[in-house]
Amino acid sequence: MTSSQVNSLGFGLGLRPQHYEALLGEHRGSVAWLEVLTDNYLVPGGRPLHFLERLRAHYPVVLHGVSMSIGSTDPLNLDYVRSVKALADRVEPAWVSDHLCWTGVEGVNLHDLMPLPFTEETVRHVVSRVHAVQDILGRRLVLENVSTYVTFAADEMSEWEFLREIAERADCRLLLDVNNVYVSSVNHGFDPHAYLRGVPVDRVQQFHLAGHSNLGDYLIDTHDEPVCEEVWQLYAAAVARFGAVSTMIERDDKIPDLPVLLAELERARAIALTAEAA
Repeated sequence: MTSSQVNSLGFGLGLRPQHYEALLGEHRGSVAWLEVLTDNYLVPGGRPLHFLERLRAHYPVVLHGVSMSIGSTDPLNLDYVRSVKALADRVEPAWVSDHLCWTGVEGVNLHDLMPLPFTEETVRHVVSRVHAVQDILGRRLVLENVSTYVTFAADEMSEWEFLREIAERADCRLLLDVNNVYVSSVNHGFDPHAYLRGVPVDRVQQFHLAGHSNLGDYLIDTHDEPVCEEVWQLYAAAVARFGAVSTMIERDDKIPDLPVLLAELERARAIALTAEAA
């Protein structure tokens, strides 16, 4: 199986169509790597794949999906997993990731990242499905923690214990979304630093940084704002614990011109250098 722990790729951005030309033109080489939204490129041809083929000649890429539904009670969508494998074989990403959640049931895709109950039964269920996906992909899957807005009465463990159990039993990697940790900590009243301390160091493959919407009593993970100060501080703590991990900024709405995101990425680089040196 390929894709064991990969050395840090440095500081990257999520690839968005608005930035195709800039990344190939005046700002070529301005980022170290690109995260590609898998589901936008599961097509036989066309403009997206045309640009992806051109961009991967200049940047390392990783694939990041939203529809694997690894926690669903539906049978695994094997056609979907095989299409992800075909894309991975074509573009040779450093790794393939998706979300630790469910996105649909009874064949209906809800197009949202729905939370899972943190129970031993769920752990066993997810682990068996991760093994099946990894067997098809021929590589370790990287799973991302999602922002949540509800908890379950059936919960038997903390979210970080849940992450650890799945990562270790499935022998997969983790994409630690620092913003999602912060959003969930505010929504549910837990200590985000306890979360970081509970995640195994040797399983973290990647960091996400993003913005969110503050609605007063709770936060919504919208990816349409700059990274806030509290998330920057938590990112510094994450780097201090996990070291030099590939880091990127996600922006999915209100997408600014590329130089704005490059300036934000430069701040991530500066924070990481300071935290590593401390």
